[in-house]
Amino acid sequence: MITQKLIAIQSKLKAPKTRKNTFHDYYYRNCEDILEAVKPHLESQEVSLMVTDTVKEVAGIPYVEARAVFFDGEGKIEVTAQAGINTTKKGMDIAQLFGTSSSYARKYALNGLFLIDDAKDADGLKFRLVKGTDEFNRAKTKIAKGLITVEEIQKSVVMTKEVKDELQQIKVNK
Repeated sequence: MITQKLIAIQSKLKAPKTRKNTFHDYYYRNCEDILEAVKPHLESQEVSLMVTDTVKEVAGIPYVEARAVFFDGEGKIEVTAQAGINTTKKGMDIAQLFGTSSSYARKYALNGLFLIDDAKDADGLKFRLVKGTDEFNRAKTKIAKGLITVEEIQKSVVMTKEVKDELQQIKVNK
């Protein structure tokens, strides 16, 4: 049954906030992060996901409506989300304005479908250190230079055992 397949994915899906907005100093996830996290679950449940956009207008205000459709060949579940398009915003061309709104609407359609909470992480304000990110590479460099220890890093971030093990193997070059 399609609802059981969706529940299975909702209960296992992890899409951590690994991107950092350095201007406002917060971490976030984008649409691509969610899609990357959900793909292995789609395969294991033998279901598909399709995300589409439609540009609409209400009272002269353009917006993007994103639709996330989860289906298994026998049934489907759809979720939509909308994001306005500010066509007067300076610094972006029209394609960027539409693309930004599309990405935002898609992210929130996926959040709704997979029950992803965009509130603060359960670990409070702690950031999740993920292999391959800029933050992970900076941590490795600081450890190698003897500027910080893995234990000090653990006080302010959440990390998997795999990440911790890799950081602990770094030789300090003084």
